[in-house]
Amino acid sequence: MTKLRVGIVGVGLMGHGIAKNVLARGSFPLAFLDHPGNQPVDDLLSLRAAACKTPGEVASASDVIILCVTGSPQVEAILTGEAGVLSGLRKGTIIVDCSTALPDSTLRMAAAVEAAGGRFLDAPMTRTARHAEEGTLNLLVGGDEADLRSVRAVLASFTERVEHVGPVGFGHRLKLLHNYVSIGFMALLGEAAAQAADAGVDPAVFVDVLAKGGVVTGDTGTIPFFIDNALKDISYYRMMASNSGASKVIADGVGTAIAAVVESGHGQAYISDLARLLRKTKPAA
Repeated sequence: MTKLRVGIVGVGLMGHGIAKNVLARGSFPLAFLDHPGNQPVDDLLSLRAAACKTPGEVASASDVIILCVTGSPQVEAILTGEAGVLSGLRKGTIIVDCSTALPDSTLRMAAAVEAAGGRFLDAPMTRTARHAEEGTLNLLVGGDEADLRSVRAVLASFTERVEHVGPVGFGHRLKLLHNYVSIGFMALLGEAAAQAADAGVDPAVFVDVLAKGGVVTGDTGTIPFFIDNALKDISYYRMMASNSGASKVIADGVGTAIAAVVESGHGQAYISDLARLLRKTKPAA
């Protein structure tokens, strides 16, 4: 049986691990977009991955295309831009969007892919870059179950669990709900830790709860997630909630708090730095 040819756009912190495991564990031929935002790709090239100059070139070489980029603007540009994926899409190709994106944008992009003869799955990831390198990511997949079956062998090469959560858009909807709870929880814990420190409360009181998220300890390596990206995900959740008429009072508060940290110039700090950044009296660096 002929091996599916896999393409990937976005060989960053998460995408690098995906690409490596598609090649090494799955033994699938791989083409990737050569981009300055990629992690070093020498190991991928040594496994015979092919570097492509445009997303369209990736598409023309692939039966399955994995997108692993920041968010909706990047996904839309990669798919529909000049020399984008749609310009080289082969009939029957399945797009697997592992980005965190807006469900409304996802539906539009899925319709554009289908109009061009392809198929679309939104498959956002949970877990971290370490799990990507280990090949133990979890995916929340929205789309047609038959399309998912067609690419399960590819997804199995870099995942521990793949869950079909509904039609197209539901993967990203569930991911935003997941991130809203996770980010909101971290923001609340950070605010509590900051208040406790300012009041002179022994931080050891909070250790059992806070240390698990790296909030009190300042162990930013435990949650390598930039506050800039946290603000983007919370903004997407608020837009989704607003579009559906749902309450978002708490989400607005969390978004306002995180936006203030970004505006103060700390967008590239990790989310687990919030306890330090929310202090009214800034500790010595």
